[in-house]
Amino acid sequence: MFTLLELRQTADLIHRHMPATPQYAWPLLAQRLGCTVWVKHENHSPVGAFKLRGGLAYMAVLASKVPVGQPLVTATRGNHGQSIAVASQMTGFPLTIVVPEGNSSEKNAAMRAQGATVVIKGRDVDEASQEATRLAEEEGYLRVPSFHPDLVRGVATYALELFEQAAPLDTVYVPIGMGSGICGLIRTRDLLGLDTEIVGVVAEGADAYAQSMECGEIRTTETADTIADGIACRKPDPVAFDIIRRGAARVIRVSDDEIAEAMRLYHEATHNLAEGAGAAALAGLLHERERQQGRCVGVILSGGNLDREEYARVLMQG
Repeated sequence: MFTLLELRQTADLIHRHMPATPQYAWPLLAQRLGCTVWVKHENHSPVGAFKLRGGLAYMAVLASKVPVGQPLVTATRGNHGQSIAVASQMTGFPLTIVVPEGNSSEKNAAMRAQGATVVIKGRDVDEASQEATRLAEEEGYLRVPSFHPDLVRGVATYALELFEQAAPLDTVYVPIGMGSGICGLIRTRDLLGLDTEIVGVVAEGADAYAQSMECGEIRTTETADTIADGIACRKPDPVAFDIIRRGAARVIRVSDDEIAEAMRLYHEATHNLAEGAGAAALAGLLHERERQQGRCVGVILSGGNLDREEYARVLMQG
């Protein structure tokens, strides 16, 4: 996919547009979980999520190959769209983003503010993706995928920061949406020659990647129902699945109640806002806390883009 030199060069590109995000070992999390817990704060990026890294890397390559002004289209629940919106605005490409019905109003507003045209179509992101493909085929838009080697190389820069700045990690928990985050972690770990185990986390109601790992081949689901919209995936990407199958220790399921508990714990122990997908990794560690006693563990807080009313509801449930 990429070499260590290419990854460091990409990090230099990313850091021209955003600073490295912090990683902190929070004492209250250690007290609660019985292990050292390093949180990688991708919620501190300029768009509130790790996806910006991928968008910057992807668009830098695209701009060297495609004439400025070529209309682009992509599909998203929000964070991928924000990343492409910011990067396309920098490089001069008009962008249309297809989102599903009922998508976060605050994420939609953010994407519009970042210069994108937002189209609402489909009951979930997979159906929104079908509409994006239709626009590309019939209207001449260039389709921006949700998983691509350049996106992975960009988001892998957070893994490089984490592995080089945190204490040696026994395990890292990471949410799985389309797979760029976990694939970037796996590739970076291997390039650095580390033996850290990487555990993917999915929601019980959107467990296509977990089913696929158990079967040894890709499985799709009819629905993807979870409060964590960033990991609401029905159809695993084949390339991502192959990387995860070979490089992850396991993929585990967590319930929406466990995700909500992790969101509240982030607020109580760190005063950070975590969206559902952003809290999934901590939910995974909570789920396996007995397994990790006395160890040094990393969790990826992948994003903090959550509507105010939804966050208030989750906090009050506790």
